[in-house]
Amino acid sequence: MDTATLPSTLLLTFLLSVGLFFFIRASTKDRTQTTQLVCEQDEATLMPQLREYFQTRSYRVAAVDPKQNQVTFEGIVRPSWFLAVFLTLLAAVGLLCLSLVLSLLFPNLSTVFLGMVLLSPLSGVFYWKKAGKLEKVSLKVEAAQSDQHSPTQITLTAHRDEIIELRRTLGLKSCE
Repeated sequence: MDTATLPSTLLLTFLLSVGLFFFIRASTKDRTQTTQLVCEQDEATLMPQLREYFQTRSYRVAAVDPKQNQVTFEGIVRPSWFLAVFLTLLAAVGLLCLSLVLSLLFPNLSTVFLGMVLLSPLSGVFYWKKAGKLEKVSLKVEAAQSDQHSPTQITLTAHRDEIIELRRTLGLKSCE
């Protein structure tokens, strides 16, 4: 093989490995957002729907602030088996590629480099330990004005996926 090919292949493989490392690390990143939603229903009919929605999603009421009309829900988010296995497989393929390039450059250490693939389950363990956490949802409902036709405004602080699912299930619209 050409002597210039191996170092450039090593550089590209190393850069892909760095990207894989950051991808695995980002799998546990906090994606909490605050958004404002509007609903045509009044507060009296909306609050029981919201409570029922969060109870079906395995959240429980953690705190209630009647002065600000704010409710905080808590629930345990379980990690995904699929994602843990997927990240482990990605890490195994990435480490295998890196070890193959390194074993071409340093043939005497090829068994050591191929042994690096045994580190791939650490990515699944990392994801599993970091992804299972207590998730909080903060919900503040602002009642409609004295005008009966003005919509109820909801300020929601939650995980991005939870906001999307709530909007889809209850038919809420963004305030934008």
